[in-house]
Amino acid sequence: MLTKKGKYGLKALVHLAQLPVGQLAFVNDIATGNNIPKKFLDAILGELRNAGFVQSRKGKDGGYRLARPADEIKVGHVVRVLDGPLAPIPCASRTQYQRCEDCNEATCQVRHLMLEVRQAIAEVLDQRSLAEMRDMAGDELSTGLKIQA
Repeated sequence: MLTKKGKYGLKALVHLAQLPVGQLAFVNDIATGNNIPKKFLDAILGELRNAGFVQSRKGKDGGYRLARPADEIKVGHVVRVLDGPLAPIPCASRTQYQRCEDCNEATCQVRHLMLEVRQAIAEVLDQRSLAEMRDMAGDELSTGLKIQA
């Protein structure tokens, strides 16, 4: 499940992706425009900066901007940085695998289903870029699917 931290981080990145290339945004503007608590956003932006997604500049002309083009930032990478593995259970994770002590992984039906769930989530999130999120039309936002005319 996507946490508020993950959701707010993605919203902040989409906000920055909507700006002209190189333009800085104040934390207050991002927070107000996306209904995110400022103090929480400060911490999230710090993590995004440390992960190389955003750059910051201090001072009265300071703020945040994307560190690289929005089409090069994959949603799955952002979610993993902010929320951890995509897998719903540790034994289905590729990045932070942990063996289950209470079952036989080779025959565990729960694990096998959760491997499928993890793969489906990864296929969507790792295929989508921040630019695609930014450019989603209203029809796509309401249904989650592209509608063809």
